[in-house]
Amino acid sequence: MASSMCVGSVRATSNIHSSSSSSNRLSHSRAVPLTTHRVHRRHAQSDRRHAVTVTARAGGGGPGMAGAAQVATVAALEVSKAVRNKGVEAPDADQSFVALDEERRGQVDAEGLPVVYDKDLIQKYWQTQGNALQQRWTEFVGYSVPYLTRVVGMLITGGTEELQKNGATLAKDARVIFEKLGPTYIKMGQMMSVRPDVLPPDALKELAILQDSVKPFPTEIALRTIEEELGRPIDEVFSELSEEPIAAASLAQVYRGKLVEDGRWVAVKVQRPEVLSTVSKDLYVLRRAAEVYQGLVERFAPQQRTNYVALLNEWAVGFYTELDFMNEGRNQQKIKDLLIREKVEGVYVPEVMHHLCTRRLLVTEWIDGVKLSECGEDEIGELTALGQECFLVQLLQVGFFHSDPHPGNLMRMDDQSKGRLALLDFGLVATVKQEDQDTIVSSIVHLANKDYASLVDDFIKLKILPEDCDRSKVEPLMDKALSPYVKGGGAKKYEEELKKMYGFEDGNAVGGFQAMTQDMLTVMNDIPFSIPPYFALLARAVVTLEGIALGADPDYRMVMEAYPFVARKLLSDDRPEIQKALQEVLYKGGGEGQLTPERLAVLLNSAMGIVSRSSESVFVDFDSVPEDGISVKEAVRYLLSPQAASLRDLLEGEAITAADILLRQATRKLYSRYTASLPTNPFASFLPLPALNEIPGPVLLPTGDPTKGGSLVPVIASPEQLVEAAAPKLTRDEELYALSLKDLAKATAGEDVASVVSGDVVAEPQAVARLALAALASGSAPGLDNAALKGLASQLREQLLPADAEERADAEASLQELVTFLTQDLSAEETATLNEFADRIVAHSWFKVASRLSPLFP
Repeated sequence: MASSMCVGSVRATSNIHSSSSSSNRLSHSRAVPLTTHRVHRRHAQSDRRHAVTVTARAGGGGPGMAGAAQVATVAALEVSKAVRNKGVEAPDADQSFVALDEERRGQVDAEGLPVVYDKDLIQKYWQTQGNALQQRWTEFVGYSVPYLTRVVGMLITGGTEELQKNGATLAKDARVIFEKLGPTYIKMGQMMSVRPDVLPPDALKELAILQDSVKPFPTEIALRTIEEELGRPIDEVFSELSEEPIAAASLAQVYRGKLVEDGRWVAVKVQRPEVLSTVSKDLYVLRRAAEVYQGLVERFAPQQRTNYVALLNEWAVGFYTELDFMNEGRNQQKIKDLLIREKVEGVYVPEVMHHLCTRRLLVTEWIDGVKLSECGEDEIGELTALGQECFLVQLLQVGFFHSDPHPGNLMRMDDQSKGRLALLDFGLVATVKQEDQDTIVSSIVHLANKDYASLVDDFIKLKILPEDCDRSKVEPLMDKALSPYVKGGGAKKYEEELKKMYGFEDGNAVGGFQAMTQDMLTVMNDIPFSIPPYFALLARAVVTLEGIALGADPDYRMVMEAYPFVARKLLSDDRPEIQKALQEVLYKGGGEGQLTPERLAVLLNSAMGIVSRSSESVFVDFDSVPEDGISVKEAVRYLLSPQAASLRDLLEGEAITAADILLRQATRKLYSRYTASLPTNPFASFLPLPALNEIPGPVLLPTGDPTKGGSLVPVIASPEQLVEAAAPKLTRDEELYALSLKDLAKATAGEDVASVVSGDVVAEPQAVARLALAALASGSAPGLDNAALKGLASQLREQLLPADAEERADAEASLQELVTFLTQDLSAEETATLNEFADRIVAHSWFKVASRLSPLFP
């Protein structure tokens, strides 16, 4: 366990690249390397502290370092003793997010170990096995402590240069230790082997050996296992079966077979003998290591609230569950069905032969292809995008996601008739609650928008921060910690950005170190953050996908690459939580201001993969439309598609408001001209009479009560009363909004449309006439597609063109093209959607007017 972190310490400043020595052709049923990410890196830090004290006490460091190391040694020994006195317990699984087979809970195998993870049954089994657990702990310590002591000794005596000089030897030693410790630790090494941003080339090269050079167990044992699991001779099921395994990994090995029943080629995955008992012992060992580290954290950083034992529990449950191949088959079938339902394109999940699957045997469709990490850089980029989209659908759309998308589990298919990328090995699948899905979506939006104040709220909902956290301290440190990550490039680029931020590159190493140390102390002492257990599973998937992408693109930005998916979800999901996030994007002021066309355009472009970046080229610029953005036609088609249903709901209310404001503005302008045209009273000085517009008279008004079917009601009212009731004066904000709508109309459709939109139809009747004639000339007016009529309309329109006609030509051509597109080029479904949208706006607008007139009713 600890060795993986030590390999990471070798990285220093060396150049980073990915290395692989595996064969190109692989079976999709290749065993899945387990990842641990943050949990075991922290465990490794705990062991490292202990190793530092050994060297320091021997005189390897200065008096200050030796003193600190001595204190750490004493504390570590005390905590370790306390843990040892408590006895060893299996990891708990009460709050696990791992997808488990509840129907088989409580069942045990022939050895007596539970089929589905069960802490009590595991402990019951090992209580009958003497001191087997203590022996495994001793074995673990015997390998890890000497290695750590050597690494820390080099670090103290020669710094990172000494580590770099001995990097190849240390990496090889770490790999050998992993192999000696067995399946659990081989999994950890496999996880680290896909992080070119974390480990130097020497380490990557050594750990990559763990991907493909695991020693297979004898085929005779595999054949016997297959027959035991099927309960019949092999030749009754398989007409052909490869003599040697096609692939061997830490938990199982795979054979290629041909079914007797239908002649299909299949992958036959057979579990290693006794692997379940070995893994269950290792989980005890790691539980003890986690408790030691938890004790050290509670002693030296009591403000930290992360339960590292709970993190280990979640990882342990997941690892144990990977050994239940029946559960894996069910997971595979469920994700296959979900991806079909969600219409995820380009990704294929192989079929499962459920009637041939048992706990130790999995039979699935055979897939020929090449491991994703061994494809060309361009192809890796394209296929990673497919894999990322597929993962985001699982995580944020259905809440059931593959937690181990390792390179061996992502394959470029030779036969791409079913898909380009095959998703394989579903031993570890996790669930995410709907409220957590919504909060993760919201957090991506806030992070992409650099809205750290709102991101704090998200972290509180996700249980990363407590409700009583000090925002004045959290928000500035979020900026420092997260902004470099959003820039992309993985751990190496993150380190470079931190050095820039703290001034290390400006010759101010001392000051930069002091500032960074102060921030670290603030985090450790004043910000009681925690890491939820389900993050152990989420982190596995994220870091693996990111690691693959970084191998092809060193500047890969995980957050920004995920944003288009999030934008599409905002536009399509009508859940209240997602609608709130959508409003935060579209409206300035967190949903309380006004919707701006620029923000709508940015969101539509983002949904179609064109993200507008800020001047820092990092965060999304919500107020600047990308120069190479989508066309108006593309935007309209997207708005009318099922994917934009949520946005249409929001825009419907916005359109009703806009229509109401513009209608009131036009009404008041017309009324103003009407009153100005009325004759004045020449005898007003001695014979005051009411103005004509103030004289009441009978009029029929529509009722605002929808239960009366919009019937007409006779009332006595003056024109003045009618206008003031039906079209109240615009507020200052509404006047500004009307101006923005006029500017938008002018920019997109020309002066004539802007004049009509602003209600100047009386002041500029030529504009209305030109628009009507343009519709006739284009043939887009329904029922009037006559050649002679179009020619006449075109001639009349030319006579009405103003002096600046050439300047208006582009806008008018664009308008005419848009009108033709809307009236002739839309599909039947798109036309129906547009008509329904327009009908609802007219109905609501009419109802608002009728409602405002209701006080005039008798």
